[in-house]
Amino acid sequence: MKRVNDALEAAGGRITKFVGTMWCAIAFAVIALVSLPGALATGNLVTIISWIAQTFLQLVLLSVIMVGQDLQSRATAQMITETHEATLAEFKLAKLDRLRNAEELNDLKTIAKALHVELRRTHADVQASSPSADGAS
Repeated sequence: MKRVNDALEAAGGRITKFVGTMWCAIAFAVIALVSLPGALATGNLVTIISWIAQTFLQLVLLSVIMVGQDLQSRATAQMITETHEATLAEFKLAKLDRLRNAEELNDLKTIAKALHVELRRTHADVQASSPSADGAS
């Protein structure tokens, strides 16, 4: 059953691809125009309007609308692709910024440790050189 469904879907895809072309719209217009003289010859307004609505518009507009939808779909797909690529580029930049920030944080931690060591040493030097350190208060 799956193979039958796949074959039917493939056939439907090919037919849709063919019908959704301007060449098909032109062919349908020519086919519709073949019956125009007969509709006009009746002189009946209902018949003429019926020809316009049921023959010409349905045949020709079907293909034209499909062409338009295909163009819109391609434009949307292009926009999605561009947005996706831009998002990936932003993500790469964010990852690079994160790595850079991590490196800077490590550098700051190293500087802070060195500063603390220097402050302790300076504090010890000040304590050692102050008169109260000699016991003479």
